[in-house]
Formats: sequence, structure tokens, C-alpha cells
Amino acid sequence: MKASKIFFTITLILVGITQIYSQNKNDTLFIATWNVENLFDSIDDIDKNDKEFLASSEKEWTQVKIDQKIGNLAKVIRWMNNGKGPDLLGVQEVEHQYLIDTLLQRHFRDKNYKIAYQESLDNRGIDNGLIYDASKFEVLNIKPIEVELPSKYPTRYILEIKLKTNSEDEIYVLVNHWPSRGGGELKSQPNRIKTANVLRNEIDLLIGNNKNSNIVIMGDFNDVPNSLSIARYLWANEFDCSSKIDTMRLYNLAYKEFLSGNGTYLYRSTWNMLDQIIVSNELVSDGNIKYVCDSFHLIKPEFMIQKEGRYKGSAMPTFGGRKYLGGFSDHIPVGAKFLQKNNTN
Repeated sequence: MKASKIFFTITLILVGITQIYSQNKNDTLFIATWNVENLFDSIDDIDKNDKEFLASSEKEWTQVKIDQKIGNLAKVIRWMNNGKGPDLLGVQEVEHQYLIDTLLQRHFRDKNYKIAYQESLDNRGIDNGLIYDASKFEVLNIKPIEVELPSKYPTRYILEIKLKTNSEDEIYVLVNHWPSRGGGELKSQPNRIKTANVLRNEIDLLIGNNKNSNIVIMGDFNDVPNSLSIARYLWANEFDCSSKIDTMRLYNLAYKEFLSGNGTYLYRSTWNMLDQIIVSNELVSDGNIKYVCDSFHLIKPEFMIQKEGRYKGSAMPTFGGRKYLGGFSDHIPVGAKFLQKNNTN
């Protein structure tokens, strides 16, 4: 009789521990962003400048190379979050949604991943998207935000996705790919400042409607955290765990890595922290979803990093100039963890 009671007690304890572990596991959200570098198909879109990526082009962009590219991307995505994969992943430089659909259907059948996506006006036809775990998030709305640049050059939408978590918390994710530095950083700067202003206006609307809005801004900004576009016009501030929080300000989770000299893109032997995650005050306060302090990091699996040469330490791209390398991307992805309070009884 005593043995039965002991067994029953131990069983209850084990069940309780399992439930607590499962709950804690489910309440951790891993959010990442990655410029996947020219994920094109080999079909010539008449209204887009995509002739660089055709089977008949100098790059000989065939289905074999496309499949290799998709497989490589999947390998890195699978590696994220200690092999569990991300819960949210912003992607940039994707020509069409079906390429991401193919990636998910071919390599992530064990996951409930879906893609939020919108074709943009970009001259090359590259767009932003958000891969999300549909077992943890429901998409409530997708809003493409158009940016009219001073240069008049058609560019990517800022893609705003409103989601709801299983705990009924709403979160806005804005995926960005700001205009490039083509022609020089200073000459092209007005284009990124204009994009920052458009984004800041949208953030002000969201916070004006609800000062406790959960907002994640992510992507390839083609500027670094202390650039005018980000620091002054977007008003995204340096952040560490002791920072004083202000309602209207944004906080750049990439700043600490940036100050340490790290970056996501190597250009002329200099690291540039172009890929960043920026959040609203609510996500670094004591809200239902909260950033895990110092969890922002560069995602650098050894298999995607170049081991030698002038680009040692950087990501292995698909092409090195005209030479096909069969790599992953020229950008290193970044990610961060967030804890979500369980609102269920």
C-alpha cells in the first residue's frame, strides 16, 4: 500500500515537471531575420529586371542551382534556435512566394510553417516575406507599405504583418529591405532616410493607437545602427539590459554586437551590421512578451562560413563575382529570444 502511494506521488511529480517544462518551452519565441541573397527562379518576368538569373544568362541559373540554393537555405534555417528552427523568420531578396512555399514543403514537412508575402514594385522583383509557425501564430492582417524614394527608383514594400499568439497577444512584425548603397553611401543616403521616415510614421500610428503595442522591426537596412537613418530618423536607440525605457522610442537589439565590431555583411574588409532587430518599448519592459536580455546573436553555423581567403569569417554566398560557389547567402542571419507569459489558466 505504501509502495503504491509512493509510486502515485512520484508519478504526479513527474507529470507536473513535464507540464512545466513543456509550458516553458512553448513560451519561448525565437525571432530571426535573413537576407537570403537573390532567391530567384529561372523564368523571365517581362516587367522585371531579372535577366541575371536565367538559365541562358552568364550565371546559368538552372533548376539544379535553384534546388541547391533552396536546400542550403533550409539547412541554415533548420540549424537556428538550437536545431528547433525559428518561430518567426523575416526573409529578404525573394523573387516569388512559391520559392518559399517550395522550401517549406520540401524541407519542413514536420513543421507547421507558412509564409506571409506580398509582391512589391521593386525593379528587380525581389520582395520581403515572413515565415511563421502557424501552430504558435495566427496572421490577422498583411499590410504592404509603399515607399516613394527621392530617386524615384521602385523599391521593396515594408511588409507589416499583424499576428496573434496562442496566448491572445497581438504582435506587429515589419520586415524591411531598405534601398542599397549603390552609387555610394552618402549619395544613396536620402533613399534610406525617406524609408526610415515612412517606417517611423507607421510606428507612430501603431503606438498612438496603443502605447503598449508589441512591435518587431527586422530586416536588412543597408545601414548600421548608428547611421542617421536608423538612429535619428527611425529613432532606434542603443539598448542594453540597464537602459531606461521610453514609450515612444525604439530599441535596437543589434547595437551591442555592433559596438563589439561584429557584423552580418563583410565589405572591403569591414564588417557592417546591416541586419538588425529593433523593438518597441513594450518588448523590453514587463509586458506579456519580453526580450530575453543579451539573447540577440549572429547565427553562424560553421558549415556556412568561409574558412580562408579575403572573406574568411563571412557567409559563403551563392556566387563570388561570376564564379558559382554553391553557397548560402552573402549575409549572416540574426536572431533573438523572447519569453511569453502564459495567460491561460
